[in-house]
Amino acid sequence: MRKLLPLIGSHPGGRSAMTCRYRCGDACFHEVPNNSGNEYAGDVIAAALSRRSVLRAGAVVGATAAAGAAVGIGQAPEAAAKPSAVPGKGWEKEHGKIRGAARGLRFAPVAPNTADAVTVPEGYAQNVVIRWGDPILRGAPAFDPEKQSAKAQAGQFGYNNDFLTLLPLKGERGRQVLFANHEYTDEELMFPGYDGDNPTREQVEIAWAAHGLSVVVVEEDRRTGKLTAVPRHHLNRRFTATSEFRLTGPAAGSDLLKTSADPTGTRVLGTLNNCAGGTTPWGTALSAEENFNQYFGGAASVTDPEVRARLARYGMSGGASGRKWERFDDRFDLTEEPNEANRFGWVVEVDPYDPDSVPRKRTALGRFKHEAAEPRLTADGRPVVYMGDDERFDYFYKFVSSRRMAKGDSRAAREHNLTLLDEGTLYVAKLTGDSPADQIDGSGKLPSDGEFDGSGVWIPLATGDTSHVPGMSAEEVYVFTRLAADKVGATKMDRPEDVEPSPRTGRVYVALTNNSQRGVGSNPAADEANPRNANRHGQVLELAEHWDDPAADGFAWRLFLVCGDPEDPATYFAGFPKDQVSPISCPDNLAFDAYGNLWISTDGNALGSHDGLFGVATAGERRGEVRQFLTVPAGAETCGPIIQDRRVLVAVQHPGEVDGASYEQPASAWPDGPGRAPRPSVVSVWREDGRGIGV
Repeated sequence: MRKLLPLIGSHPGGRSAMTCRYRCGDACFHEVPNNSGNEYAGDVIAAALSRRSVLRAGAVVGATAAAGAAVGIGQAPEAAAKPSAVPGKGWEKEHGKIRGAARGLRFAPVAPNTADAVTVPEGYAQNVVIRWGDPILRGAPAFDPEKQSAKAQAGQFGYNNDFLTLLPLKGERGRQVLFANHEYTDEELMFPGYDGDNPTREQVEIAWAAHGLSVVVVEEDRRTGKLTAVPRHHLNRRFTATSEFRLTGPAAGSDLLKTSADPTGTRVLGTLNNCAGGTTPWGTALSAEENFNQYFGGAASVTDPEVRARLARYGMSGGASGRKWERFDDRFDLTEEPNEANRFGWVVEVDPYDPDSVPRKRTALGRFKHEAAEPRLTADGRPVVYMGDDERFDYFYKFVSSRRMAKGDSRAAREHNLTLLDEGTLYVAKLTGDSPADQIDGSGKLPSDGEFDGSGVWIPLATGDTSHVPGMSAEEVYVFTRLAADKVGATKMDRPEDVEPSPRTGRVYVALTNNSQRGVGSNPAADEANPRNANRHGQVLELAEHWDDPAADGFAWRLFLVCGDPEDPATYFAGFPKDQVSPISCPDNLAFDAYGNLWISTDGNALGSHDGLFGVATAGERRGEVRQFLTVPAGAETCGPIIQDRRVLVAVQHPGEVDGASYEQPASAWPDGPGRAPRPSVVSVWREDGRGIGV
């Protein structure tokens, strides 16, 4: 037997201490904010393993709804189970082609590696589309890291690009609109001589300008497949930590959102820590505010016990913040403005086609550490948005709008569609396993039925101005959504991050990145949905709404992948032979291609190699076959994948973010080579022969 790949690093997954500090404020080293007695998904999974065999290769799951109706994974209850997956044919080449792989995944998988480069399959080419600091607005100067200013950065592409979406641009042949968000800043890598205990005002203001969102038009070279940015286009925009945003929906104007600078509770300066997002059917971009808690200081000095408890549930309980922003603006000091933190942790909607529009923070979608917000439509045209709360032992949500999308691109239709996410019902998920509890022992061993699976219900939290949570008003539900979910008994998950509905089948896939604290000390032990204690590698959950209706109040679920080294008995690849898959660890962002394959980017690979992008078939005899498409440079994370017919885009985030690295001593030379500062960038990949990706 091959020796198991080594685990690296002393932090959860394979992250460096620097990443943990700057990205999420060392969240994994603080006490778990959720101390409710709610059931843990790992325990649920442990109870559900008995039915695994009937779910392989896309088979029907028979699950019991809350009302007692039989349901299946995306099929009618009377559908018969399909046979188990057929063993794969391997990755061998025949006449220069890859045999056996699913259409869309026919490339020679990239081997795990630690190269300081973006490594792509043989026969593929790449280019950097846009880098941190590239000018995109009129008047913005060329990037010079040693002469950077806040004014310059506000006109340049921001730092640490994460979510990406490409939207069509009518009337401009070969051009598209790229939307990107910028999660956080790593000041040690950005500034010469940075002193974290004593940042300067200029450094802080540059960091404010490097956060936020970018809209930039890109142009295709039709001869090569390259994408390049079009600077100074009239649609190009930057939104920063000091730009104007509007709060909309049922909590807008609440006393809980009012501050001395905004007594209306409807206008916010800035957006913080934007992670994944989504693209709406009406042509707007959604961006999710995640680890906003780390930017606020003074929580330990707040005197009101109820306010302190609410802050603690959102990860704010200490003294000074890591970046010390409260020294330069009172709104980041919770003793001065305790409501300011309530104005972050929302889903932001941006209209990239209107250069005069003000982005909206949609309160109807709840407030928590949003990782994603991916919509789909019901049969009658109402949007449903799936969302994860990226924290150990937190929850999985959805929002069902009460309004139907208007078709067409008239001004009236566009204005109507920009109201769709302000009215509807917010739900949280409760999962139930179907295997005996004694068969879930925390090792990841499958239960006797061969699969981790079960059923679930969506518990309503609020509809408009009506709360469904006893003891909480509707405004409190939206602003303190975690507390509402605690009260109704939602299922604790292993860091639910990106959530992606399949455009082909309607099944919903949830990336559960990892949870090294599962089963440690007094923390909840494994359950069927989260079947491993000290879970370093994560899993991907597959969910089917009852009757394939996104607005249904119940669903069936199963684990699609249990990630890690294929030689580890605790891993599972939808029943596909494990000697024929690429090792994958810490799934994060998700996307689909035109053939129904799921693409997974990773964050914190704990298998000794760099993070990367992977494709996996979700149906047919190749279901569960994972194939690695690319890897990213030293210290980097793979984000924001876009899979087009002839192009793949990824956001390469925080290259060189390695313990001990600094501006003076960089740990990566990517993308500009030795002697240059590492720069987060967007990369485009295409086939050299001009044909489709993986076909």
